[in-house]
Amino acid sequence: MKFETFKAGAWRQRYQYKSFEPVPVNHEWIWEDATINTLLEAANRALGELNAFSLIVPDIDLFIEMHVVKEAQTSSRIEGTQTGIDEALMSEDQIQPEKRNDWREVRNYIDAVNSAVVELKHLPLSNRLLKQTHEILMRGVRGEHKLPGEFRTSQNWIGGSSLADAAFIPSHPDGVPDLMSDLEAFWHNEEIVVPHLIRVAISHYQFETIHPFLDGNGRIGRLLIPLYLVSHGLLEKPSLYLSDFFERNRASYYDALMGVRVSNDLIHWVRFFLQGIAETATKGRDVFRQVLALRTEVELAVLTLGKRAANARQLLNLLYRKPIVTAADIERSLSVSSPTANALIRDFEQLGLLQEITGQQRGRAYVFDRYLSLFTS
Repeated sequence: MKFETFKAGAWRQRYQYKSFEPVPVNHEWIWEDATINTLLEAANRALGELNAFSLIVPDIDLFIEMHVVKEAQTSSRIEGTQTGIDEALMSEDQIQPEKRNDWREVRNYIDAVNSAVVELKHLPLSNRLLKQTHEILMRGVRGEHKLPGEFRTSQNWIGGSSLADAAFIPSHPDGVPDLMSDLEAFWHNEEIVVPHLIRVAISHYQFETIHPFLDGNGRIGRLLIPLYLVSHGLLEKPSLYLSDFFERNRASYYDALMGVRVSNDLIHWVRFFLQGIAETATKGRDVFRQVLALRTEVELAVLTLGKRAANARQLLNLLYRKPIVTAADIERSLSVSSPTANALIRDFEQLGLLQEITGQQRGRAYVFDRYLSLFTS
């Protein structure tokens, strides 16, 4: 299939509405647009640099956890949740009751990402994996009654309050199984010569156009991107997430997807997607570089604590995963007494590594702000 002559699908008349039925994607793809080649080269180069950092940074999984938290918070924000990244790092009892539903959605996303990445070690990227991940995403939150872990059997829509005023009506439920089987085959088809970043660009578009679940399609569709990159060896670790790019360019993101459906403009979508890969990978590389510099500095600082330096290094490792902590978190994670935990907090405050953020006498929380700000700037 040639990008320049691509026909995205057709509108089919249903009872009182029309659904958009996309064409299958599991076949060869070619293009004449030279800009795509340039963007593809830049995206591959940036992705390779990001992956190199994930191979050389010691204890990289500590920092990957923060990438996952950032992704969960940003991807959920696109869907309307109001949880900040600082709140996503807190425990439920620290969250105001009226904000806990949003908080649970973000925490479910974190659990879903972590579970999916673990499953990739012994299960290929597949519809089965996406269903398992979706089930975790929907557990105990809004949407928990909308067939968690199963493809939809009724019609859904995007935008508007009903099918009558929807901005877009995706595939009829009868076609979802075959379309998703075709998409899964596309991920693993070794008989076609299509670069992986082109495949994942087309895959994200196709997934969002099929909209196979009753709820959670945006989050699963965005998570599909790093899962694809890890499963095909483009990334050693799940260190790249496009939700921040999509959120900052939200109107352009939706316009590019709709442009394919309405105007068959796959070229514009692929360009936009590759730009997002390059920009996000470069930003991720720079964050890792800053993390390494900060880590060197703070680990030298804790050496001044003498006999308490060993516990201090353990606390640093906790803060790399969870940069907002309480004394109880430190006691539990480091298996130390309450006096020891509070002494460590005082040491870290004096070193400028922790700041108290609640202003309370009880249940105080402390933030490693210099580290957290690397993921929020």
